[in-house]
Amino acid sequence: MTIDQNTKLYGIVGYPLGHSLSPTMHNRAFAAAGLNAVYLAFETKDMDGCLKGVRALGICGMSVTIPYKTAAISHLDEVDELAQAIGAVNTIVNDDGRLVGYNTDALGALKALEEKTRLSGKTCLLVGAGGAARAIGYILKERAVELKVANRSPQRGEELAEFLDCPYIALDDLEVANADILIQTTSVGMSPHENNCLIPENILREAMVVMDIIYNPIETKLLKMAKDRGCRTINGLGMFIHQGAEQFRLWTKLDPPREVMTRAVMQALMKRT
Repeated sequence: MTIDQNTKLYGIVGYPLGHSLSPTMHNRAFAAAGLNAVYLAFETKDMDGCLKGVRALGICGMSVTIPYKTAAISHLDEVDELAQAIGAVNTIVNDDGRLVGYNTDALGALKALEEKTRLSGKTCLLVGAGGAARAIGYILKERAVELKVANRSPQRGEELAEFLDCPYIALDDLEVANADILIQTTSVGMSPHENNCLIPENILREAMVVMDIIYNPIETKLLKMAKDRGCRTINGLGMFIHQGAEQFRLWTKLDPPREVMTRAVMQALMKRT
């Protein structure tokens, strides 16, 4: 493509961003759709300054990741009903200077889970208390899933448990959790720290569904342990592609090229191994 004055700019804001394959996924999607658009990574500790730049430079849309999914809301002109209810955004659309926030994490996680298991009537242990955990917890509660929350920081974990109206369990007491589904939503185990894991192996039991929303590496230490103990595992790739596809739809009003996006991410992950 030729970059010119008509090229539309998109990006991702967060800190750190070295692990992110969002630029790879979205740039390949833009190319497949024949769009004059590019997607860049904006690693910053200045969220306020970044969003002022979005307005000033006319950046058309942004992905929002750790640690800004909750903090971003106060900088926006409007927030979609679902994102407002969740209390976290991961997608921003610049609508002629008005910044509108959305949450595609919830739908992305839901689709990834429903591809592998039935949810109604199940019990889920949600590990983590960040923006992704809020989104996943909220959408699962709407699907009649019984939730339990565990987190490294008791205060944040208890706050999320209160928000979701469910029990909080300390990480040291996970053996009493007894859940059908376990979802790991923190960055623990993400490249380049693949050998880290928050979850003790002894709570993983046969037939449990274990999902880790990390996609780099595609099989985390948690998922390897879970597979060895006879669990059904779900890596983070499905959620990542589904949420990215919804971002593409919000930004372009076009159907997302999911197969192209999946291939792009898989190829990038294979190069990193």
